[in-house]
Amino acid sequence: MTVLEILNRTKVFFEKKGVPDARLDAEYIISHGLGMKNRMDLYLNFEKPLTAAELDTLRPLVARRANREPLQHIIGDTSFRGHIIKCDTRALVPRPETEELVDMAKKSLEGVAAPFVVEVGTGTGAIAIACAKEIEGAKVLATDISEDALALARENAEANGLGESTEGASLTFAQGDLLDAVTGDIVAKIVGASASSATLPKISCLIANLPYIPDSEKGKLQPEVDKFDPELALYGGPDGLTLVRKMLQQTEGKLNAGAPIFLEIGSEQAPMLEAEADNYPWLEFTGSHKDFCGNIRFVSYKAK
Repeated sequence: MTVLEILNRTKVFFEKKGVPDARLDAEYIISHGLGMKNRMDLYLNFEKPLTAAELDTLRPLVARRANREPLQHIIGDTSFRGHIIKCDTRALVPRPETEELVDMAKKSLEGVAAPFVVEVGTGTGAIAIACAKEIEGAKVLATDISEDALALARENAEANGLGESTEGASLTFAQGDLLDAVTGDIVAKIVGASASSATLPKISCLIANLPYIPDSEKGKLQPEVDKFDPELALYGGPDGLTLVRKMLQQTEGKLNAGAPIFLEIGSEQAPMLEAEADNYPWLEFTGSHKDFCGNIRFVSYKAK
């Protein structure tokens, strides 16, 4: 059996199993299983006969995807803004749309010297890693309530040259419930000051992609999400905004004047948050924003 034949058979098998993007996923899995540099190598090897050993390698990978295990779990990683991010069941797979949060943060911090950036609910660490590598002079603190997610985020930081043990590290992790993790001791460690110092910096930019799926959606999501993503990272209460509201309440007194907040949300949730803006009189609701697919994906605030 040739590469092309196994590719076509895998595509048909995936389609029968309801796998989205069946052809593309088949290309990724077969190129990965055969140790090719990228899926373009498949096109250069369509007529290559596969050995019995190669077929034995491919079968379990194909079976895992047919069971709707996420492609990124099978391959082991994904690219987020060009940074390679390990993916497994400890955290959500970072989505391409989420990359735009980093663009928003970068633009808002142009001209800000040594900004202190906080990401809440870091998961794989993808957003925090991108901010630490792409925002000049930034000190980034990434928090999560899940120790498992933080372990994965730390592995990703190390793999991207951002280990916390590095002298003058630009990225630090802390475990805790939303902004409760941003303690004086942690901030002092990041900036090299005393925790009792009256000059500890406030947050220059706050980013969060918190669980925002309503509880009523449990059991209704795609199998890739429902069966393999941690429930803790998915659901945000009756209307999906319980954790978002809780974090916004925690922001009082923690941000520099004018500091932005960027949140990823569900497409129907922006009007609810705008209507509730007066609940946080120390913040100004500055708008809702579309992703590159044209869907409302983000909201922003500014500290007064």
